[in-house]
Amino acid sequence: MMPETVRCAWMYHDIMDLYGDKGNIMTLTARAERRGITFEAVPVGIGQEADLSEFDMVFMGGGADKEQMALIPDLLSRKKNIKKALDEHTFFLLICGGYQLFGQYYETADHNKIEGLGLLDFYTETGKGKTRCIGNIVIDADLDGKTLRLIGFENHGGQTLNVSSPLGKVVKGSGNAFDAGFEGYYDGRILGTYLHGPLLPKNGELADFVLSKAIAKRNPGFKLEDLAPLNNPYEKEARKALLDRFSLSELQ
Repeated sequence: MMPETVRCAWMYHDIMDLYGDKGNIMTLTARAERRGITFEAVPVGIGQEADLSEFDMVFMGGGADKEQMALIPDLLSRKKNIKKALDEHTFFLLICGGYQLFGQYYETADHNKIEGLGLLDFYTETGKGKTRCIGNIVIDADLDGKTLRLIGFENHGGQTLNVSSPLGKVVKGSGNAFDAGFEGYYDGRILGTYLHGPLLPKNGELADFVLSKAIAKRNPGFKLEDLAPLNNPYEKEARKALLDRFSLSELQ
């Protein structure tokens, strides 16, 4: 059954918007509306009360060290509620800083250690000599048994280590750390990644996958294949142009 509305808590929308991460919300909104679904993105800022378990999904973008340090007290105060939301099948999409802060800790470029939520086992240390993983990146992501080729842009000094359940295998770029070979995190409830650009405008099928996971909260068993396909030849041409840069093609 197709829902009339999908509700998304947009965490720290005003300060966690590095590299145009709001484009992810715009993409989800557009792709939902083309299917007759209202995508309601509700901003949740520092100090603003919200029960995240009442939402179908939660989105948190990336930010620099200053922004992450500013929001961490508020984020930590929400830990119990975040665990409740996860237990009640709210889907979480986390980009860069949002991804890092769900781990054990994050070390800034100045070697200050920021406590994370500790909900996942990984941790993030700063790169040696303040070097960064930066540039275009392509990964092959394993999403509930379906492999998607994802395109993005990474720019992070943090080296995320001890990732037990990576999002995907790196085809081009660095990933979670220098020469990591794998990128991001995915466990069915949380999708975390360093892919900016923003992520979803370049990866329409992933946007639909995220939408399907949000829908599944109130419609158990709902799958990506249950969404009506969108025919957009410009989207296909844009992806082809990006992949051509790396002498790559779509997965068959």
